[in-house]
Parts: sequence; structure tokens; C-alpha cells
Amino acid sequence: MKLQLTRPLCFFDLETTGVNVTNDRIVEIGVLKLHPDGTKEDKIWRVNPECSIPPQASAVHGIYDADVADEPNFKALSKTIYNFIKNSDLAGYNSDRFDIPLLAEEMLRAEIDFDMAHFKTVDVQTIFHKMEQRTLTAALKFYCNEELVDAHSAMADTQATHDVLMAQLERYEDLEANVDSLNVFTTRKKTADFAGFIVFNKEGEECFSFGKHKGKAVEYILEKEPGYFGWLLNADFPMYTKKVLTAIRLRKLNT
Repeated sequence: MKLQLTRPLCFFDLETTGVNVTNDRIVEIGVLKLHPDGTKEDKIWRVNPECSIPPQASAVHGIYDADVADEPNFKALSKTIYNFIKNSDLAGYNSDRFDIPLLAEEMLRAEIDFDMAHFKTVDVQTIFHKMEQRTLTAALKFYCNEELVDAHSAMADTQATHDVLMAQLERYEDLEANVDSLNVFTTRKKTADFAGFIVFNKEGEECFSFGKHKGKAVEYILEKEPGYFGWLLNADFPMYTKKVLTAIRLRKLNT
């Protein structure tokens, strides 16, 4: 195995009720856990989202309300899922911008203290887009000469993502086959919250990436305009973004 691991790498994919990180819910999660010795484990969970799955979402992944009516909700599964992926790094396809932020939201709603500081991530889509500019189906065809069967089912997409990364490492000799280097290569912009509302500037300070305080340091704004923190906590931002903001505020108060 060309990929050099110092701890497990969990490839994963989510099927969901939609694409809104804050409001949508998981209906299926597939995880392929690759260990440093090359052994693999895979798990797949169907999840009752406790809401109706929109027809347009079902048309994509083929999961309907009846398919998950008798499945446990995410909170009931959260500890099992978290215990399977903890002490690992995470890999996915478009995972930095969608799957990881949405997974973090579900974990926090389930009262799991999910902290991305404990994970390194590899976004296989970013490697593909930097190198070839294609979709996952085209990536599998391009790198592996295989057709993606059952696209938009969690485990099929998860397995395809794994296969594409392994082929990418074989094809591109300048890609270093370790998670630290792949994490750096696949990070589009260094963010504190993954949803991209809080980004790091050149000095390593957390800054807002939106609104009237765009580009300004979070610590400075929370000190000069305390009411803004309260507004952020009550506004429609992802829970993980609020968790990061709270940590920054507490850090400032303790200095």
C-alpha cells in the first residue's frame, strides 16, 4: 500500500435530506476504515432523519421515507459512529465543504463533543479538481477505468472515493503518500469551522469571512462589539461554527 498511515484513515460519505449543512439531516452514512497495516473495516448505517425526505433528494440517492421509517435516529447511533471514527483521520469527496460540516452538526445535536481539531482531513475531490477537473464518476473512470455502479449510495461512493485516492497516489508521483501532506494539499482555504464562516489570515488569526466584519479578527470584534456574539449564537449558523466562536470568546476572556 503506497499510502503511509500513522493512524487509521476513515473514508466516508453521507446521503442526506438536502444540501443545507445547518438544517438537513443524514439518512445514510458509509465508512471505510483503512488501518496503517492495510487492513480495512467497513460500516454502513441507515438513519431515520425524523423528518420527511424531499422527493428531489430521494431521486438522487434512492432512499425514501419508508426505507428509514424503522431505523434509529442519529442520536441513537451517534456514539457507535463516533467510536468507530475517533482516533482516525477523515477522507471523503467534497467532504471538507459538505460531509464533515454536516456530520459535525449531527454530532453536536446528539451532544457528542465533536472537535475537528482532533482530525486531519483529505478531500479527494480537491486532488481531482486540482489535477483533472472532473466528477466522482468521471474520476473513477479516469483513474481506475471502472464504472460507478449505484452512484449516490453511501457505500458505493465511499468505496469509489477510496479507490480513486489509491489510484491518484500511483499516478501522481509528486503527491506525498501521507495524511499530513494530503491534508495540506486538499485544503482550499484554512478555516476554523469548516463551513467557512471563520477563516485564518496570514498571521494565523481567526477572522470573519462574511458580513459587515468580513476580514476582521474575531477576538477584536467580540471584544469591541459584545452584542455581536449574542446575535451570532441566535442566528442560523452551523452549531460547529457557534462552538468555535464560543471557544474563541472563552480564550479571550481567560487571557
